[in-house]
Amino acid sequence: MSMQYPVGDMLTSIRNAQMMGIQKVRLPYSRLKGEILKVLKEEGYIENFEVITFDNKKDVEVSLKYYQGRPVIEKIKCVSRPALRVYKGYDELASVRGGLGITIVSTPKGVMTDKTARTQHVGGEVLCTVE
Repeated sequence: MSMQYPVGDMLTSIRNAQMMGIQKVRLPYSRLKGEILKVLKEEGYIENFEVITFDNKKDVEVSLKYYQGRPVIEKIKCVSRPALRVYKGYDELASVRGGLGITIVSTPKGVMTDKTARTQHVGGEVLCTVE
């Protein structure tokens, strides 16, 4: 599998695994992916994640979350991509599904949700939206 955009590949792997009802997904690790997974865990979209080192190679194992047999993440969509980066100011960040979903933003203060970015008055690159 070629890695064109690692963040997009991670989101696609999570989406595909949840459609199949798989409990755990193992992906190549990067610091940005770890920060995105940390936000997803804090917001309750995934159960847990663990960084695994094997032969000087880091992977991350993501435990997906289900509620009454259905995936907690209904829709996860990549917004920025290598050919088209999307940047927004804190006042331009729209809420997802009337506040029921989140937008994950990479800011100078770290990776955070749209709500946190608005309260801290920082904008940045819009990575993805989760419902």
